[in-house]
Amino acid sequence: MSHGEPNNPYGQQPPQPNPYGGQQPNPYGQQAPQGVPPQGYGYPQQPGGPFPSYPQQSGMPDQGMPGVPPLASMGRRLCAQLIDGVLIGIVYFVFLAPKFTDFIDAIRACDAGSSTYDTCVNNATSDFQSASLPIAGIFMVIVLLYQVLMIAFVGATLGKLAVGIRVLKAETGAKPGIGGGFLRWIIPTVGSLACGIGALLVYLSPFWDKSGRKQGWHDKVASTVVVHVKG
Repeated sequence: MSHGEPNNPYGQQPPQPNPYGGQQPNPYGQQAPQGVPPQGYGYPQQPGGPFPSYPQQSGMPDQGMPGVPPLASMGRRLCAQLIDGVLIGIVYFVFLAPKFTDFIDAIRACDAGSSTYDTCVNNATSDFQSASLPIAGIFMVIVLLYQVLMIAFVGATLGKLAVGIRVLKAETGAKPGIGGGFLRWIIPTVGSLACGIGALLVYLSPFWDKSGRKQGWHDKVASTVVVHVKG
């Protein structure tokens, strides 16, 4: 009888020689640690939500994540602001037109050859300004409701709808809601008190946003992004 090791078909097999030397190569590459899911394809999901932040110098595209709408271009955003501005201006003129007509009639009624002409013009101007203030206040409330409610529940004003862009929450991709809509409105409105320069800077601020999300100052405060949803 042989004194060698008995044949055990169920025991551990002896190590096979490796013709390449060293450890046995793994044809599938390094295995991921247990409990860590393998990396998929596409862009890395950031913890901030469906719209990841990429530094502008990284060269990452605007699309962000697969299935997420691409970020809206600044051209579309500025065009939407222009459309809304024209629409608001037209509505304001309609509100103000009757008082403006009265003002013109009052000026025409002043006798240019009279010594009281300047006084007549000043009185007409003062009357027009006094009549315009309540209209301006009412119109301000209308603009507030238009901007806030449209952004809150639709995600877009008429100007944004016309150019195919929407405002969404950066964390969830949902509509901004009342709070987000109000914050996006109040920031440029306060800026407009500085002869309109502040509002202009707010609307241009996405140009120098380093997050790669093209967020303006009002977007950052409201945690929103503007996306392009149709051609």
